[in-house]
Amino acid sequence: MLDKAKSIEDYIVKVRRTFHENPELSNQEYDTQRLIVDELEKLGLEIETVGNTSTIARLIGSKKGKTVVLRADMDALPIIEESEIDFKSKNDGVMHACGHDAHSAMLLGAAKILSGMRDKINGEVRFFFQEGEENFSGAKKIIEAGGMENVDGCFAMHGLPTMETGFANIEGGYRLTGCDTIYIKFEGVSGHGSSPQLAKDTIHPACMFVTDIQGIVTKNVAPQEPVVVSVGRINAGTKANIISKYAEIDMSMRYFDPAARKVVHDAIIRHANAIADAYEIEVSVDIEESTLSLKNDDDLVRIAQKTSEKVLGKGKNILMKPLMASEDMSYYFQHAKGVYINMGFKNDEKGSVYFPHHEKFKIDEDYMVYGTAMFAQFALDFLDSELY
Repeated sequence: MLDKAKSIEDYIVKVRRTFHENPELSNQEYDTQRLIVDELEKLGLEIETVGNTSTIARLIGSKKGKTVVLRADMDALPIIEESEIDFKSKNDGVMHACGHDAHSAMLLGAAKILSGMRDKINGEVRFFFQEGEENFSGAKKIIEAGGMENVDGCFAMHGLPTMETGFANIEGGYRLTGCDTIYIKFEGVSGHGSSPQLAKDTIHPACMFVTDIQGIVTKNVAPQEPVVVSVGRINAGTKANIISKYAEIDMSMRYFDPAARKVVHDAIIRHANAIADAYEIEVSVDIEESTLSLKNDDDLVRIAQKTSEKVLGKGKNILMKPLMASEDMSYYFQHAKGVYINMGFKNDEKGSVYFPHHEKFKIDEDYMVYGTAMFAQFALDFLDSELY
């Protein structure tokens, strides 16, 4: 399979560079979608456009069997590119700084390979080219459109500069955190700064709450369970001598275990209400789910590890700690078992060392043949497996 990927490497690189030069923000990937659909039509696949800019393509094999999803994201970020490459972004202030351009190019490469192997496909390969990963909206749109109906397993990957090109990280358990945004709003009574007893201040209680919530993580959650609660914004007051009627706090929370998540949610509500009660003011707590934590299925991990040995060779699977980052791939995992892997693209000589979302982010394009082969080989391995 790696040889097949290498035989179309020029195609994969060309497509990726076209994506890179023409990045588009979440849910606005119209030109990206048009290019993807044009390429898929050449392969004779069943194509359906869904959501704003997402695309589902179906490849039906020669024999009936299971259905496997291969997914790639395709949105860019609002970042001014500072990398030194010949195909820099032509869209000012927008950059493929997370490698989604490579993910989509590799999936197109896999579709190209597999479309020529229909006689060896026992079942259906479903390709998701997904919009809006960065704002956690795209997976929901594909699911709402019926993309996950009758799916038995799903697979996705992300490139990282924490491993050299040709290496991967494939392991079970929780791999990415869930993410919630929490909005706290205290409401009191405004008044003159010289007579605080005639008003109900909200700034002091809000500050008490900010210093108090870290105790939730340390005292209510087991120390072995990673949870991060960060306050990213506080807004209160209009003038130095006016007691502020309102104080707003925006928080971000990351977690792995849904049970720990509920403990923290309940505690945040409890502490906010207790502080509001102590200072005789009102409070509202609005918890907005961004995405769920992602947990790899052990059976699919074993298949992916065997796939890795075929594509990368033995000894190329590197273990690493779970990331506290989040991904909406987790929503697909609510409908079918799945596995999400990391692929290395670190190359010091090429300057491929920057972590995603950096203005100098740069991949080692050599890694894309490995990613393309992993996509295609996993699909065959899963469909040929005896699971289900």
